[in-house]
This record gives sequence, C-alpha cells and structure tokens, in this order.
Amino acid sequence: MRRPKYALTAYDADAEDDEIWALCADAENLFADPPAPTRGTYQLMGCVPEGELDKALTRARADGSAPLGTLVLEILDKRGERVEAWSLEDVRVLGDRPCARDLSLRDITVEARESPENPFDYPQCPPLSPGYRLLGAEDQPWGGCRDLAHVPDGQPDLLEPPVRLLGCSPRGALRTALDAGEEDLGHAKLIRLDTAGRPVRSAVEGELVAWIPSAHGRGLVDLTLDPWSDRPPTAAEEVWEVWDGGRPAEPGLWARCGAEGRRHWLTTALERREADRPDAEPGGTYHLDGRHIVDEPGFFCALGEAVNGPGGYYGRGLDALHDCLRGHWGARRPFTLVWHDAETARTCLGLVPRTGRRPWTFEELLAFLVDEGIDVRFV
Repeated sequence: MRRPKYALTAYDADAEDDEIWALCADAENLFADPPAPTRGTYQLMGCVPEGELDKALTRARADGSAPLGTLVLEILDKRGERVEAWSLEDVRVLGDRPCARDLSLRDITVEARESPENPFDYPQCPPLSPGYRLLGAEDQPWGGCRDLAHVPDGQPDLLEPPVRLLGCSPRGALRTALDAGEEDLGHAKLIRLDTAGRPVRSAVEGELVAWIPSAHGRGLVDLTLDPWSDRPPTAAEEVWEVWDGGRPAEPGLWARCGAEGRRHWLTTALERREADRPDAEPGGTYHLDGRHIVDEPGFFCALGEAVNGPGGYYGRGLDALHDCLRGHWGARRPFTLVWHDAETARTCLGLVPRTGRRPWTFEELLAFLVDEGIDVRFV
C-alpha cells in the first residue's frame, strides 16, 4: 500500500482521540466549491416602500425593472424590536401590485441573490411580529413589509456524488463490522495526513454507506462516504500539498495560493497551531512582510506568520484578532508591529467586490490595530 493520504476515524464530537478505522491511499469526489448563489424571485408582501426602494419601484413601473443593490430585512419581535437580520444582494425590482390583504399596501416582486452571510436559510418572524423593517446596505430606511415569499423556480437541486475512499486498510470496529457483513458501518470523519502520518486537518464528516474490494491491493477496500458536513474547497488541495511535509518552514508560502486558498490556509493554521505554546513577553517587536498583502485573508496570513512564524495563526478576522491580542495565541498586547512594504496593502485592501461585503480598508485595519494598543510602524 502506498503512503496513505487520509485517516478515517470514528466520529465522536466529544472524544479527544478518535479511534482510527482505516488508513486510505486517496479519495475521489472530496473537493467541491460551494455553488455560486443562485438568483431567485421573492415577493415583499404588504409593503410600505420608502427611500431608494420607493424610487426603484417607480423606475421599475416605467422601465420594466430597476436595480436596487443590497436589501436588508430586519426581523422584528412583537414589540417591533430587531431580532436578527437577513439580506438579499444584487436586488432588482421587477414590479408591484396591490396587497390582497390590505389594498393600501403593495406586494413588491424582486429578483435577487441570498447573501452568503445570512445566519440561516430563510427568515421567519416570531409570533405576533409586525414583519420586517427594510434597510439598505448602510442602514438607510427603506420602509417595511409584513412577510416575505420565495417564488420557486421549479429547478431541481443538484446532487453531489458521495466521497469514495480508495485503498483503505480497515481496522478496529470497522474491520469487525465488515467481517460480520453489517450494513450499518457507522459515522466517520476523514482527516488529511502529511507524509509523516501526522494530521493536517479534518476534511469531511459523514456516514459510511457502502464498500467494495479495492484494486489497490489485497485485503484493501474502497469505501463510500455520504457527507453531512461541507466538503473542502478545491483550493484546499494546493494548501494541503504545501503542508504535506508538516508545518511550513519557509515564510510566505501562503502567497502562492489564490484568495480562497489563503482563507483555507488560515483555517489549516488554526487547526494545526501549537495550543500549549506560551505567549511571548508583552512589549516585543514583530515584522510584518507586506509584499503579498493584496486582500484581507493575505493580511491575516502575513500577521500569523509575523507573530508565530511560518504557518502561524494569529486571527482570521477582526473579532478573532481581538481575542488573540488578549493572550494565549503567541503574543499579548501591547507590542510593536513593523509593517514592511505597506504600500501594497494601502493600494489593494478594501476594493469593493461586485457583490457581497466590502472588505476592510488599509486605514480601517490600521485604526483597529492602534485602538487595540499596537504600535504600528512603517518601513
């Protein structure tokens, strides 16, 4: 059997050391990028439009449709207080008609994409709620509506193929279940291994649903895993290849990866961090290599490396960075951060994507660091 890339372990969310059920030579259908958010048609029912929503509705009546941008629906409780927010992005107003329940209100039809930042799949108001407060992306008041309806498009959901684990050498409870001919093989977790057999990070979790003898060698099996967790993105494969020899020893390897790869680098660095490593004494100086900081994930990759060395982790967002600065993550504030080649970040950070959340600008990141007690110097 060739060097196994993966270990299959018993899934136990509470266990510190999961029992290894098999070592696997490879996996098929493991990586999958999340599908691009699809556009859907929605009805804002029982509306009193205001502001830009009212203006877009007027244009849609004249032109057939009108762009609106991001629409935030604040879910209200029975007292009219905010409970949660749910957003539609790249909204286009298609038209309106009188509300059947109240002719003084309007039912407005829009086409839009659900925000990937939404806390749940679909908003639902609590009992006795008056409905939703409608806002723009910068909290501009756009009126309100009593309900939201999704108009189905009739397209079936695409089914992803199961993960196939190839050339697996079963052991323990899995070996026992296979020998007994059991159909229920149990719930399992797949872990990527480096060349020394050490865990790189968790890959996917799911249910073992089938097996066949493997062409990879005598006594080996190919297993079928039906995932219930998200699969790693395709960019994870290039990140894991860099980590194949263990934690990187050379700085800046994260810069080879694209934006999605840099995000996955941060989650890998978090999972592989040395949790028992003591903090350095406050008041130290750390050097931030800014040559490759062209986006927000790149800033946090470079910062983790500056504080904790190649492959190091020191936050992957401002909330996480705030926690790191309090200690137990390698360095405790206050300290000095010497930022080299800052012009790259000054130029690249904060560029507004076509849709979605605007990333932090260079000036906003700098202000955050200063407010947190970090002495930032540029060279």
